[in-house]
Amino acid sequence: MKFSFNHNNINVLDLEKSIAFYKEALGLVETRRKVAEDGSFILVFLGDEINPHKLELTWLRDWERPYNLGDNEFHLAFTTDDYEKAHSLHKEMACICYENEKMGIYFINDPDGYWIEILPEKR
Repeated sequence: MKFSFNHNNINVLDLEKSIAFYKEALGLVETRRKVAEDGSFILVFLGDEINPHKLELTWLRDWERPYNLGDNEFHLAFTTDDYEKAHSLHKEMACICYENEKMGIYFINDPDGYWIEILPEKR
């Protein structure tokens, strides 16, 4: 039996704000959308147009408070072919929340507070 990654899910409060963030910060584009017949939820799948793995954003109509992210010890990670340019973009967006210069990595946070690790392609 063999398994392969399909997607990761995060829940978001403002779907359009999150879609815009992921497009600007990471170049992710919407690949699929599912809207509940009763309007209670919307699922939006984002992809990088390179890998089949997707990020699923879930918006729940009746959810009004920020999501409890615990200690925020889980995260997504992305590599970039131009680390300096990515760092400049994220600094300009004011979304860098943690840097570890010794390791050569940094983290950005999205509108809901999820952390995303940014790594250079070659380390």
